[in-house]
Amino acid sequence: MLTTGLHLLAEYHGCDRALLDDLEALRGVMREAARASGAVVVAEVFQPFTPQGVTGVVVIEESHFSIHTWPEAGYAAVDFYTCGDCEPERADAVLRTALGAERVEVMSVRRGIPGPGASLELTRHTRAALGPREQ
Repeated sequence: MLTTGLHLLAEYHGCDRALLDDLEALRGVMREAARASGAVVVAEVFQPFTPQGVTGVVVIEESHFSIHTWPEAGYAAVDFYTCGDCEPERADAVLRTALGAERVEVMSVRRGIPGPGASLELTRHTRAALGPREQ
């Protein structure tokens, strides 16, 4: 059985603060990101927090996408964990654009590598300043 997956860990800074606190908008953006990656959505759970913030998980046949937001800081932490033919980089592109991120950091990790050696491999780590979003 093939157990190898790709896990993107993304940090988005300078995001649209109102959007980071809008549960329904985040749900829609996460579903759009999943579609863009070629994933098949099977379930989702989104939870708002008081006084602000949202956590959401989109369960996909290929694993899951999750988001945790801190609107007061304009920050979102996102995981895209996939296996199969899914392309999580496409989901990342959709989400960073939709949230209006001014700065992003992404780590790409291969997980579940078979064999007696390490089962995790850091394959990429990037940082990018995208510039201020339009008001």
